[in-house]
Amino acid sequence: VSVPFCLSICLITSMFYSSCCPSCQQIAPPSPFSDFMVLVGLDGAGKSTLLHRLQRGELAHTTPTVGFNVGSLELDSGPELAVWDIGGQGGMRAQWGDHMEECDALLFMVDGVDRVRIGEARGALERVLGDERVSGVPLMVLVNKMDLPEAMGLQEVTGGLGLEQCWDRDWDVQGCSAHNGLGLQEVLGSLATLIRKR
Repeated sequence: VSVPFCLSICLITSMFYSSCCPSCQQIAPPSPFSDFMVLVGLDGAGKSTLLHRLQRGELAHTTPTVGFNVGSLELDSGPELAVWDIGGQGGMRAQWGDHMEECDALLFMVDGVDRVRIGEARGALERVLGDERVSGVPLMVLVNKMDLPEAMGLQEVTGGLGLEQCWDRDWDVQGCSAHNGLGLQEVLGSLATLIRKR
């Protein structure tokens, strides 16, 4: 008998969600995580590098994510937060919504030096926010590569993504660098605040 792919992931990570398939629901033990967050963004934005930096405090040389990575973060506000880092290639974006149901926060990452693709990033974010499964879920936009002189300012990214029109949820924009850790403590603090507000 074949094992559903999602069940194998649930077993490996010990993370089970009520929205998962019947196989997972039948054997689900208590989850060690009280909250979980989905990390998405265009390919090349630095999502996997960020997750590695937050977990281990060091720079990792990553390859493009095919599928997703699973990790965890410890916030000041309480228990560990499970993180699903989902690949950002065009073919993967259609699957983002399948991993978002019941998530407690959305983290959307933007390449802070890639002005050419800011319109593409806006379209991807609008599709995420238009999914009824994440209605009202708080959003944090992370602008990566802020250590580089050519990086966009937070106001430029806010306008480029159309965040001023985001009325149905709490949101925040933070600058950071997954490369050297710039701004990541502020990111964690802001993320904890967003989750507490929900």
